[in-house]
Amino acid sequence: MKAVVDKDLCTGCGLCADSCPDVFEMQDAIAVVKATPVPANAEECTKQAVVDCPVEAIKVE
Repeated sequence: MKAVVDKDLCTGCGLCADSCPDVFEMQDAIAVVKATPVPANAEECTKQAVVDCPVEAIKVE
């Protein structure tokens, strides 16, 4: 699984980094993916981050 953050849509709320810190981190008030591919033990929180993102800036492939 691969996670992608659309930096043009991201508002920097930090929900993804809070819920899945092994995969997402905040850099300059924008979420970035720090684990590619997503580790198997973090797939569920990554999927939850997609659902929780208020602006739908996160996609998984």
